[in-house]
Amino acid sequence: MAPDRFREQFDQIQQAMPDIPLAAGPDDAPDFLYEKGHVLALDGQDARLVVDAVTDRFRETPGREEAVRRVGPEDNPGGVSRIQVGDPSAGDRWSDRNVSDALRALRRLEDRAGRRLVSRNHVVSIAVNCCPGDEPVPVPPALPPNPAVARGALPADGAVSVLVVDTGLVHDYRAHWWEEHATGDLRQAETGPGGVLKQYVGHGTFIAGLVAAVAPSARITVRNTLHDAGAIREHELGEKLFEAVEQGWPDIISLSAGTPNGCHRTLKGLEPFMEALRAQPRTLLVAAAGNNASASPFWPAAYAALPGYEDAVVSVGALRSDGEAGACFSNHGPWVTVYAPGERLTGSFTGTRDPVPYTYQHSTFDRCRYGFSYACTCRYPEHVGELSEERLPTPARVETALFDGLAQWSGTSFATPLVVAMIADYMTANKETGPRAAARELLAADTGRAEVRGACVPALRPPTWHPTPVVRLPRS
Repeated sequence: MAPDRFREQFDQIQQAMPDIPLAAGPDDAPDFLYEKGHVLALDGQDARLVVDAVTDRFRETPGREEAVRRVGPEDNPGGVSRIQVGDPSAGDRWSDRNVSDALRALRRLEDRAGRRLVSRNHVVSIAVNCCPGDEPVPVPPALPPNPAVARGALPADGAVSVLVVDTGLVHDYRAHWWEEHATGDLRQAETGPGGVLKQYVGHGTFIAGLVAAVAPSARITVRNTLHDAGAIREHELGEKLFEAVEQGWPDIISLSAGTPNGCHRTLKGLEPFMEALRAQPRTLLVAAAGNNASASPFWPAAYAALPGYEDAVVSVGALRSDGEAGACFSNHGPWVTVYAPGERLTGSFTGTRDPVPYTYQHSTFDRCRYGFSYACTCRYPEHVGELSEERLPTPARVETALFDGLAQWSGTSFATPLVVAMIADYMTANKETGPRAAARELLAADTGRAEVRGACVPALRPPTWHPTPVVRLPRS
């Protein structure tokens, strides 16, 4: 039986959020997660309209309307109201009738207004469908980082500021000298029973290390926002993003998380923040395009294709290890701004003093789950994972690896910080103070090309990154 990555990650995220019942959507072909029993609307008039419309519709079933209420105050830190529309514990995990009916109750008002008034409260994650593209792999002690670490000094003032919104930093991240200037939130619980490293703990450290390796003059701050198995509800993410910029907007925000959302054009929970971002001409959001091998928009990266956000957001897909074509897992489509290496990058993962065990969660596949014919991360290196095996009647022995510093890892999660770093490095080298202007200039002047799903697309490759050949496999 092939691993079921979506179901495995659903189980893991639900375990990390035990008090928040989740469902998968859309109802006919699930590819995202959302909070059961609740919807979102903008604070103020929109929220009042939603409460009134859902209440009126639910009165058709006597007593059903009693569950409809705004949760929390009328004005919220993220500018979005969370509205309960039913019992979150009702029904199964593969649909939520109350949420679906609430969305339908607003359709006529939305048609009249010409915009969406209500949405699900999606889970924004680095994990669904095993995003990143694979799990970390130990590397031999003699193998250097790739991209290699560029030399440079942090300027006394005027350093490009990079805010990484992710899973925080491991406690001994400064064992890697190139991360010595990074600051931010430490991960509070790095290991579980038996001292085994929790999944995604090193995700933020890996990203910070990639930025520092390519842009040594950048000032990096890492936030531990995605601490529940790399996931957060979208209304909470909106609040956390506003909180992260309270002391001032950075030059560049690096975000390696997101979600598809069906037919909605944006994430309602992020709309106020994204509008505030658009009004900040000296801040650029660089966001991962996701690892579902899909052309469906992945938010918030897909904002890059919306009118008014073209300069404010850069969305990043992943190239395979030779840099010539797209990685098998990378999302793609006209909403992806640029692609960068994102397969089998080598970077800082844990400290170097004591080896840390990590138990694999996902078994590899017998063949590429997306139909590619090279030795991709779906298949290699082979390992047996706990979440995959627990579904089988006769599970195989789960594999554990030891990490003592560096790892190889893949995903648009890691292509993203390479683009962040190249923009930051361009700003430093050219004394450019505007990140949006720097992104435009870099893409116009130094953009290579790559082939992704038959299309010739823009590509950025860091000068210290070294391509490795792909291994072609016979088609079965």
